[in-house]
Amino acid sequence: MIEGPSDVDARAAQDAWAMRLALDQALNAQLAGEVPVGAVLVRQVDGVPQVVATGYNRPVTTSDPTAHAEIVALRHAAQMLENYRLPDCVLYVTLEPCAMCAMAMMHARLERVVFGAADPKTGAAGSVLNLFAQPQLNHQTAIEGGLMADACGRLLREFFQRRRAEQKEARLSVPTPSPASSALPDEGTPTTTGPRGTPEGGIPAGEATEGGEWPLPTI
Repeated sequence: MIEGPSDVDARAAQDAWAMRLALDQALNAQLAGEVPVGAVLVRQVDGVPQVVATGYNRPVTTSDPTAHAEIVALRHAAQMLENYRLPDCVLYVTLEPCAMCAMAMMHARLERVVFGAADPKTGAAGSVLNLFAQPQLNHQTAIEGGLMADACGRLLREFFQRRRAEQKEARLSVPTPSPASSALPDEGTPTTTGPRGTPEGGIPAGEATEGGEWPLPTI
C-alpha cells in the first residue's frame, strides 16, 4: 500500500506527539534517579492514536536488570490487552533499544519501533548491530531512528554531566586521613574479609549501582 501525503503527514504528527510523551516518561526516570529513558506504546483505535502503555527506566529502583523503559511498557501493554502479541502497536522510545529490548519487541510482533537518540555502545538497531534487519529471524519489525534525537540526547547528556559533577564533589568532600589513621594494623591484629577478599561488609553502599548507567549516546 502506498501512503498518500495526508497519511504521511498524519503519521509524522503522531510520531512527534508520541515521542514527546516518551520524553515526559524519561523525565519521570530522571526524577527517580534513573537514567532518563522513556517509552510509550500507541495503537490506532477507530483511526485515532491511543496510548496503550508507558514505561520509564527503573532497573536500579526495582533491583531488576530487565526493567528498561521498553520492557516496562511492553509488560503493561500485554497485561492491559491480555495478549503477549502486540501486532497493531507502535513503540516510541527516547534511546535506541539494546539487544534485550529489541528481541522483546520482535517477540511481541510490534508493527513499528521509533527511537530518538542513537546508542553507540549498546544500540541494537543499527549502532552496534541491527537485530531488526536479520533475515534469519522469523519476524521483522520496522525500525526508524533519529526522531527528536537532539532533545533525547540532550536529556541524557545533562543527566550524566550532573552525575559526574556530583561524584566529583563527593570525592573532594571526603577528608584526607591522618598519617596515624592510615597506618597499617599490627601484625597481630586479625582482619576479616568478606567474599572475594573484600573487607567484611562488602562493597560500601552506593558503589554497586554503576552498572545501571547507560553509555552516553554520541549525538
